[in-house]
Amino acid sequence: MKRRLGRSGIEVSAMGLGCWAIGGELWEGTSAVGWGNVDDEVSVAAIREGIALGINFIDTADNYGAGHSERVVGKALKGLRDRVILATKFGNTFDETNRQLTGSDSSPKYALRECEASLKRLGTDYIDLYFFHLNDCPPEQAPAVREALEKLVRQGKIRYYGWSTDHADRAAVFAEGEHCAAIEHDENLFVDNPAVLQVCVEKDLASVNRAPLAMGILTGKYGARTAIRENDVRGSHSPPWLRYFQNGAPSPLFMRKLESVKDLLRSNGRSLSQGCLAWIWARSPLTVPIPGFRNAQQVAENARAMEYGPLSPQEIDEIGRILSGGG
Repeated sequence: MKRRLGRSGIEVSAMGLGCWAIGGELWEGTSAVGWGNVDDEVSVAAIREGIALGINFIDTADNYGAGHSERVVGKALKGLRDRVILATKFGNTFDETNRQLTGSDSSPKYALRECEASLKRLGTDYIDLYFFHLNDCPPEQAPAVREALEKLVRQGKIRYYGWSTDHADRAAVFAEGEHCAAIEHDENLFVDNPAVLQVCVEKDLASVNRAPLAMGILTGKYGARTAIRENDVRGSHSPPWLRYFQNGAPSPLFMRKLESVKDLLRSNGRSLSQGCLAWIWARSPLTVPIPGFRNAQQVAENARAMEYGPLSPQEIDEIGRILSGGG
């Protein structure tokens, strides 16, 4: 199952691997913004399992684990780099020594410098898709960043670029760039973004979907009494902006919504997570979800969703009717 990466014309697997979780610990002051302890060998094996199963799109960021995720991805891709489309991000500043986010930088100078750092950590000489990572950066600052990215394209250090933003006005600014190919945004059963999807339609961009499984809620593995470690972004030290978990527990509203449609999502033998990925594929032909993972078993289960394909229009309509209160 394949999808086109916007106007780049690059063909990618219909889902990718989201590599935030494998970065491990990361903090912003006393708030956890990483996913706790990780085993790098398990992470490497999971990435290689995904590639073996036909997943050729990998998404990470320079700040995931304060550079650690990029290093792990680079290790996993040794000897395999030409088999994957590799995306990473820039814009957040961090201290690698103490795993702390320290702020943000939207200057063109920083974009150029941080690209070099990412290339080194990833062990590659080019990035296929380079995302600006500052969701709320003022639109008036974006053209200068976009031009810096066009410079990186001319230098051969990146092939295409995009913006990781949930705001349609910001997406539209980047879409004016010749080598803009994608917008990354939250998209899942609970959080739809028709405005950004419309920009993607109008500008021929891919919709790369972060949090497609709502940070784990849509796997069905988390309940109100699930114990989550304090150094996990979903735990008791979660940041105030996190919508899916608060105080170490999943959102009660989202849990109620999931309960109302979980049988429909499991149609035709799918697991719950496979059904939620199928919902995203049915939402738009432009979508490319990038579920996170911790091990090869999770990657394999998600990859099998591609064997089933999108939900049917009838299933989508029924789920929509129930979630809107008509069920």
